[in-house]
Amino acid sequence: MGRRPVFLAILAAALVLVPAAPAAAAAARFDLDSADIPALQARMASGRLTAVGLTSTYLDRIHRIDGKVNAVLALNPAALSQASASDARRRTHRLRGPLDGIPVLVKDNVDTRDQWTTAGSRALRSYPAKDATLITRLRDAGAVILGKANLSEWANFRAAKPTSGWSGVGGQTNNPYVLDRNPCGSSAGSAAGVAATLAQVAIGSETDGSIVCPAGMTATVGHKPSLGLVSRTGVVPISAEQDTAGPIARNVVDVALTLSVLQGRDRSDPATLTYPRTQPRDYAKFLRPGVLRGARIGLWRLPVLGPETDAIMTSARNSLVKAGATVVEVTLPYQARLGELEFPALLTEFHRDIDAYLATRPTGPRNLAELIAYNRADPLERTCFAGQELFEQALAAPPPTDPGYLAGRAELSDLARRSLDETLAAYRLDAIASPTNPPAWKTDCAVGDNDVIPSSTPAAVAGYPDVTVPAGFAGPLPVGISFMGARWSDARMLALAADFERVAPARLPPRYLPTVGS
Repeated sequence: MGRRPVFLAILAAALVLVPAAPAAAAAARFDLDSADIPALQARMASGRLTAVGLTSTYLDRIHRIDGKVNAVLALNPAALSQASASDARRRTHRLRGPLDGIPVLVKDNVDTRDQWTTAGSRALRSYPAKDATLITRLRDAGAVILGKANLSEWANFRAAKPTSGWSGVGGQTNNPYVLDRNPCGSSAGSAAGVAATLAQVAIGSETDGSIVCPAGMTATVGHKPSLGLVSRTGVVPISAEQDTAGPIARNVVDVALTLSVLQGRDRSDPATLTYPRTQPRDYAKFLRPGVLRGARIGLWRLPVLGPETDAIMTSARNSLVKAGATVVEVTLPYQARLGELEFPALLTEFHRDIDAYLATRPTGPRNLAELIAYNRADPLERTCFAGQELFEQALAAPPPTDPGYLAGRAELSDLARRSLDETLAAYRLDAIASPTNPPAWKTDCAVGDNDVIPSSTPAAVAGYPDVTVPAGFAGPLPVGISFMGARWSDARMLALAADFERVAPARLPPRYLPTVGS
């Protein structure tokens, strides 16, 4: 089934349902790009906006703009009816919280019972058995599921040299700041869609870098939560030891409000059983001005990301100091060893976890071997990058009972935790800040990604929180700054990131430039 005809047919059907759109016109009369969820809720409370009007405005923007960006893989035909139900709840004073009526894009590796969930693969064009736990929580909160976002196929875990943002189902997602540049990471459509104001919030997922890198590349805010904070049930896996889902938005408050809805225990996901009962229920209430004053921040510069990125980090350091923080330059230990150990562990875990996930699907391939066979038989799956080397290596990887695997994973997790814990303790730090990404590289299927970006690995492997916010621009290309801390310190990292966002506002809307110099 081709993407664009279906996409446009759904959009046309949706727009037919929109009445003479006074609320949509009202939504267009204010700056949607800069509006946060509290501002939208205030407008809806005053009658100046409706959920139907807001959803219609986003549908219209998708129709007009997504042809350049290609962030939205499929629209949800029920989006306007969900928005109408939210408006009905508002009229009867039965709202379900701050996400009620807010349009949310969902990465297409998150199961939705009423839409295909493909992980970008043509092999998986089918309906899952039921909603992912996080989708149930979004629906229960009254959010409007606007549609599915494009992604790097199989979350960038298929080929040795993949091209981020490309999938066999959705094609190539482009960076909205410079269209021939890459959006990075497997949550490419989620981040690019939010950056282009095609949704208020998006859901991404990360094994190592796939939330924070695309958020950094597109001047958005991305939060990779502590492992176990958000359920992974119904999310297409790579590794239960590292995977997590998390929110992406244009500001920290929207991320915090969305995380408040997503979080919580799930008996189907053992990682969430360690979720502390003392964890806050509302992360937004921690976003107070002045949090940086008196904070101690370790700056991990990572000069390997280039002089333009380092110059932005120097500017960020100056902003932190001006806000009253003490900044200490640090270097995290054990990084070379983490690089040696992570990939072999992920191969074993992917084989184990993808086989278990595929067994839950009513139709389609039943295991990794069948996926490999499908790709060999489908020429469209090889139109950008032909290889599936990671699939083949995972199929041949040691089983999860193998002593070598167990020893390697234990050392990997231990060193990742120690790299952060020891640095935080040695300098008495509240957080470690680092560049999230270099300026975006050109998208080129022939050579694949240029994505040696080590800053996400310690928090990803350790299962600790990582929040990125815009830090500046190298020419027209965004660079983010990440705040990492101890496990379960998500509220503290969001508060620090929000205060940085306040004292050093860096985000500018994209201009959709076709190209820039090399």
